Amino acid sequence: SSGINAEWPLRPGVLVIGDMHMPYRKAALPQKFKKLLVPGKIQHILCTGNLCLRETHDYLKNIASDVHIVRGDFDTNTSYPEQKVVTVGAFKIGLIHGHQVVPWGDHDAIATIRRQLDVDVMISGHTHKLEAYEKDGKFYINPGSVTGAYSALERDPVPAFILMDIQSNTLVTYVYSLANDEMEVKKIEFKKSVPEREE
Repeated sequence: SSGINAEWPLRPGVLVIGDMHMPYRKAALPQKFKKLLVPGKIQHILCTGNLCLRETHDYLKNIASDVHIVRGDFDTNTSYPEQKVVTVGAFKIGLIHGHQVVPWGDHDAIATIRRQLDVDVMISGHTHKLEAYEKDGKFYINPGSVTGAYSALERDPVPAFILMDIQSNTLVTYVYSLANDEMEVKKIEFKKSVPEREE
């Protein structure tokens, strides 16, 4: 529908995606997502891992030249790091798969990792539970599973991905999900607090 196009940032954004589990749990990306995820629309890709296939890596590299991937517990590619810090504009962004978080998906445990990495935005996956929230002046994202693959915690998750649009100290997050093959887009704005200058 035309409404979807209106909810896509004008500038190429930052795609947050992960937990594909192809082809073991899901054969392919949803067709409606594939139509959106094309070259020229995305500048950076931050991937939470569990791609499971070399072809999935190549697919991401085809969409954007700047691709950052962390290693999931089902990734055989040992060259992916356990964690990564990426700077986009004014934002420092931390990226982990999330199987290291105990208990899985625990907000306090993720906040501890965020402090260790010293980042403004913390991205983790693994649970396949779509989340985007602000806590203690920082922003947290879990893009869920782009294929809607099941996990130990989510038996039937909705396919989802997140697109971030960064403008100076503002991060606009577009949350795309697909329930019953119907596309839904939610928009969340997060403003980074800028330290006051000493007089």
